[in-house]
Amino acid sequence: MAAEETKEKLKVMEKEKKQIIPEEKSVDPATILMLHKAQAEGIETIFDRAETMKACNIGLQGTCCKMCAQGPCRLPLTKKDLEGKDTRIGLCGATPETIAARNFARMVAAGSASHSDHGRAVAEVFLAAARKQTTDYKIKDEVKLLKIAEDFDVATTVLVDGEEKPRDIYEIAVEVGERALGEWGKQEGEIYYARRAPKPRYELWKKLDIIPRGIDREIVEIMHRTHMGVDQDYQNIVKQCSRAALADGWAGSMMATDLQDVMFGTPYPIHGEINLGVLKKDQVNIIVHGHEPLLSEMIVVASQDPEMLKYAASKGAKGIVLAGMCCTANEILVRHGMPIAGNYLQQELAIITGAVDALVVDVQCIMENLANVATCYHTKLITTNTRCKIASGKTEHVQFNEHHALEDAKKIVKIAVDNFPNRRADVLIPKEKEKMVVGFSSEAINYHLGGTFRGSYVPLNENIINGRIRGIAGVVGCNNARTMHDNSHLILVKELLKNDVIVLTTGCDAMACGKAGLLVPEAARIYCGPGLAEVCETVGIPPVLHMGACVDNSRILIAATEVVKAGGLGKDISDLPAAGCAPEWMSEKAVAIGQYFVASGVYVIFGVNLPVEGAPVFKDYLFNGLEKIVGGKWDMVEDPYEMARKMIAHIDLKRKALGIDKARERVLMDMADRQKLAAV
Repeated sequence: MAAEETKEKLKVMEKEKKQIIPEEKSVDPATILMLHKAQAEGIETIFDRAETMKACNIGLQGTCCKMCAQGPCRLPLTKKDLEGKDTRIGLCGATPETIAARNFARMVAAGSASHSDHGRAVAEVFLAAARKQTTDYKIKDEVKLLKIAEDFDVATTVLVDGEEKPRDIYEIAVEVGERALGEWGKQEGEIYYARRAPKPRYELWKKLDIIPRGIDREIVEIMHRTHMGVDQDYQNIVKQCSRAALADGWAGSMMATDLQDVMFGTPYPIHGEINLGVLKKDQVNIIVHGHEPLLSEMIVVASQDPEMLKYAASKGAKGIVLAGMCCTANEILVRHGMPIAGNYLQQELAIITGAVDALVVDVQCIMENLANVATCYHTKLITTNTRCKIASGKTEHVQFNEHHALEDAKKIVKIAVDNFPNRRADVLIPKEKEKMVVGFSSEAINYHLGGTFRGSYVPLNENIINGRIRGIAGVVGCNNARTMHDNSHLILVKELLKNDVIVLTTGCDAMACGKAGLLVPEAARIYCGPGLAEVCETVGIPPVLHMGACVDNSRILIAATEVVKAGGLGKDISDLPAAGCAPEWMSEKAVAIGQYFVASGVYVIFGVNLPVEGAPVFKDYLFNGLEKIVGGKWDMVEDPYEMARKMIAHIDLKRKALGIDKARERVLMDMADRQKLAAV
């Protein structure tokens, strides 16, 4: 009887479950359309779960400790605590500051591990290519290889009979690959790329003793320090956070970007398209999703192979569409112009179109629910990496091996082609897709500003100094189902552009901007203030520069360093009229990225939430105290208009310190302005 009553209660609860209103969940028309389709077909998505599953309040505050089996110890913040009478401690005596700092540090560790482990995989494949152990990967950008060889203290010339001659390019590559791979296991000394930073920044890191010794060592040390009963000084914990994050930003991630550029080509501006409308009803649709481009580069080749196209035709398809999702998408976009189907929150919706024949995943940001959604359609969900398998739902695994990468890629493409005739659901592909110009590596920016022979960041600096460009903003990061999809990204970026702040972007923010038409040169006259519009139109660039995947945030660090080197805007990154923001972050990688920017001297704002509210003293250290030590600091703002206001205020403060401030009116959008932009 009890079982029957339980069943009836579950039925009632299911009926009473609040149904989402798609128009309230996203500003993207394609996403809204697919959410309506999901509702009509009874498919639950992350948007539905975010509506019914509320976040843990103490977890949001950062003061839930699970570091030992005596807990979890939950220390909610009360009014009395805010009045300075904070007596909260865990069973072992851990204070809110210790607990919040440990939780924060473990996010930095996980985020640094994820991007740096990506970098390790790239270094291993690079070394295999350098040793000619694989024929599928080559050295494409020899100029960049020679450049980074200097950073690794690798000789590029050799003395032959007293005459200096160039070394064999593959000999150089082997030595670079070996030294790069050694950065993970190094136990003492310092990472090679630390010397890339402006000299005052490098000297400050040295003085503070936060230059990373080796990538793995710094991450392991965070895990040790945050074990029960070890480090109980929040300032000391944050010091190790900086070491580990810098090991990611200035080593793991930066090497991943550099070595990918050498193997696959350094990005330069290229046209592309974005949104679910890139899928084709009469073609085989393959989506590559994740963050490592090693396999997806080969799938690009395989999908264009004449034999594969002929095979697709034999199955009734008019061609093969290869589209990306998340940062694997950004990687193949900036090098090949391959289309992007969408960003993080659109991954389930791509399957719901009924048109995706194979969804191929590697690592990071892959929802487990993809397997459940795929079982409702014909889509083949294919995992390819030993680090990322999915137990639930029906999945196939094709293990990627760099020694026969193209063979693996062709196997995957064939699975998709064979699945094309099996479509069973009504296919509904949104019409929405936008054109964009992407691929603005730091080298590409250098070229655009000065040409082949006079490439330089000086024109950018001059326009910042003369006030045409107010400053630089890095807007990056994820989507978050707790916010309205893409909304904060777009409000913030449009506010910055209107106030003559040029935007550098990566990851899901870059895709949000692409879907909104902000990644084309024509956007400058629509969205920018007069100064920035003039510069963009003169140079021929969009006002928002797509720099790649989230691992490519290291490109922003290099661009900032180049601005410092160009002169006139201070001697360190912390002197620049610049700020960073992740408006809709959700991933631990974002915290690692935020920390390496803060430790590099940048003011960083996070939207949504930062789990430090329950530890006011620790929060004040991150938001204020750190600036006195490293020149950068954290902030958290939910409202994107307030984000813009604070970033612009910080930029103006830096302009004043540099003596380049001018009397100018700060223009923020009123409702009429917003309505005009929405109608464009």
